[in-house]
Amino acid sequence: MLTMFDGIQNRLFAPMEYVVGIARTPWERHAYHRLRQQVFCAEQQIFMDNDCDEVDLTAIPIIATCYMAGMPDQIVGAVRIHESLPGIWHGSRLAVHAEHRKLGRIGAELIRMAVSTAHGLGARQFFAQVQEQNVLFFRRLHWKSLGVTTLHGLLHHDMEADLSRYPAHGRDQTWLLRPQPCPRQVA
Repeated sequence: MLTMFDGIQNRLFAPMEYVVGIARTPWERHAYHRLRQQVFCAEQQIFMDNDCDEVDLTAIPIIATCYMAGMPDQIVGAVRIHESLPGIWHGSRLAVHAEHRKLGRIGAELIRMAVSTAHGLGARQFFAQVQEQNVLFFRRLHWKSLGVTTLHGLLHHDMEADLSRYPAHGRDQTWLLRPQPCPRQVA
């Protein structure tokens, strides 16, 4: 039997809302790192055991939290931002839990939160190194490719966000995201 939500036919309960914001509590930060390890080490096998690096010492972790019955349940999305030079910001380690990739716009909202937060903190430019298969997705979100590079053995594009499309906001901003039903395909 098909359900409204593509990709969750076997789930007993479909989450109806997510909150996107900065990871602040110890459990949020722990789950943020666990999700990154799951995606970049176990699933994509880009790193052996741990994807942490020196950027994590200063980066601001941004998360998407799945809510069940009005309570935070699981961190299902992650990205980090950091300032490399005054006004020059970068986003990296964008990850969405496999079971939540088809629901709503979690990846897009993480990107929007990342860039808007950095913009609010004084970003004049915002960059990311994006895996080849995600370039079109980023272009739809008003990013441009600056060239191709190889990183960790994979093709990436150096990309820049159009800051005029990302209104600046403060660090305390959070967004509520409700998944949209996927249209049913007729055979």
